[in-house]
Amino acid sequence: MKLLDKRNKVWLLNEKDDDFSFPKLEQMGGDLVAIGGDFHPQRLINAYYGGLFPWFIDDYNYIHWYSPQKRMVLKPNEFKLSKSLRKTIEKNGFVVKLNSNFTEVIKSCSSIKRKHEDETWISEEFIEAYTNLHNLGIANSVEVYLDEKLVGGLYGLLIDDIFCGESMFSYVNDASKVAFFYLCQIALEKNIKLIDCQVYNSHLASLGAYEIDRVEYFKLLNNS
Repeated sequence: MKLLDKRNKVWLLNEKDDDFSFPKLEQMGGDLVAIGGDFHPQRLINAYYGGLFPWFIDDYNYIHWYSPQKRMVLKPNEFKLSKSLRKTIEKNGFVVKLNSNFTEVIKSCSSIKRKHEDETWISEEFIEAYTNLHNLGIANSVEVYLDEKLVGGLYGLLIDDIFCGESMFSYVNDASKVAFFYLCQIALEKNIKLIDCQVYNSHLASLGAYEIDRVEYFKLLNNS
C-alpha cells in the first residue's frame, strides 16, 4: 500500500497477488479508505475482517473500499416487528429459504432501481466475486418466495459472529422486510451478535437499525 491522498488518508492498494492487506483503523481518515486492488477472495475476506467493504468501481476500474465513520448496525434481538409486518408474515403465504438461489438474489439486487442512484454499484465483477465467496461458504442469501417465485431477499457475508449485509431487493410489498426479519431470527438461533448494515438507510432505521461510531464497530468486530 501507499498513501495516495495524505490529507484525507486515502490509500492505493498494492496490486501484487500475494499482498491483500488493508489500512488499519489508525491509518484511516474519512469514509473512503482505499482504492485499487482486485476481487481476489482473500482480499475480500481481509477487507471485511478489517472493517471495510467495496462499494463501487470507478471509470478507471479502481475498486473503492469504504469504512464509514458512522456505521449502521442492528442487534438481532432489537428488530422492530410492526403489527402490519407481523400480519404480512402470518398471512401472505411467504416461504423463506436460505442459500437456495444465491446467484438469482444478487442479480435481483443489481437490477433494482433505487432512489438517488442512476445505476447500481453491483456490476458483473461484484456478482462474480460474491458468487465465488458463496461457493466458498462465506457469502449467504436469504430468499423469500411467493407462489414458488422469488419475490425478495438479501445477501451478505458471515464474519465470525457478525453478518455483514450487502444488499436486498423486493418485487412485492414487504418482501425484503420479511427477509430481514428472518435473517434476525436465524442470527438469534446461531448466536450471531450483530448485523452490519454499513451506511444509514431510512428503510433499515424503521426496522431498528441505528448508527454507531467506527471505533465502536471495530471493538465489536475485534471481539468476534
